[in-house]
Amino acid sequence: MPVQLDSILDIAEQFEAVVLDQWGVLHDGTNPYPDAIETLQALRSRGLRLAVLSNSGKRAEPNLARIASMGFDGDLFETVMTSGEALWQSFEHDRLTSAGLMTANRLFAIERSAGDAKNWAHGLDLAFVSTLVDAEAILLMGLPDGPDAAAYDDLFEKALQQQLPVYCSNPDRASPRADGVQVISPGELAHRYADRGGNVTFYGKPFGPVFRAVERSLDLPADKLLMVGDSLAHDILGGADAGWSTLFIRGGLYRAHFSDADANNGSGDKHAIEVTLRRLAKSQNSPLPNYMMRFLK
Repeated sequence: MPVQLDSILDIAEQFEAVVLDQWGVLHDGTNPYPDAIETLQALRSRGLRLAVLSNSGKRAEPNLARIASMGFDGDLFETVMTSGEALWQSFEHDRLTSAGLMTANRLFAIERSAGDAKNWAHGLDLAFVSTLVDAEAILLMGLPDGPDAAAYDDLFEKALQQQLPVYCSNPDRASPRADGVQVISPGELAHRYADRGGNVTFYGKPFGPVFRAVERSLDLPADKLLMVGDSLAHDILGGADAGWSTLFIRGGLYRAHFSDADANNGSGDKHAIEVTLRRLAKSQNSPLPNYMMRFLK
């Protein structure tokens, strides 16, 4: 079973860099978690290099700005890599290679806020269309909070009829919000489309290219990296497949599953925690993490 930590500082000396997910680890989409800022400062004071690896459909720069707006010092992070950044780079460099991207120039965007897709595409020769009939592909990069997956069924049925490929720049199926609320994320729609026979190209965790991109950026081997995340299917599986050590934060995406076990003033019932973790890991086809804790501290 994973080692249950009181503080990430207990294992910091084993690594040269700590790579952190955003939602569910650093913040809940609105506010930083209570000890997150101080913990990152403590890691840096011990000589650890810090990076962010996020399944965000936006590029690296706006994600760093979002983190900074919540009170984190942007200078703490040596590298910010997002799935949206990886997709942008593929459109720029790899459109005619074996990366799998078609030569689509007219995209129908599904985005969290109006304008996100055009901001993401700055520097690329792409056009965004307002109807599926004019599209060569769908860019699935974000969703507004609120609607459930079924609200998009009609749109994706038409996309299936047109055999439109989907480029999904956020493979997460759900994301945590404040007060333990969860909302669906683009990956849920992409997987539903793929299950119906649709052509989907995923960018981000748990897929290997984004992990390799972080290794190249930091110029570090896999055994010197620790992935900290709250998604078993993305952070833990992807980190393990990349050969990294992994630290699971159970107070993020799966907070509700551990609520009873963690009720004892945060110390928790270790046996109940382990049973719950094994069940969740099996359901997500994920290996167990090397370490776990409730919140980053």
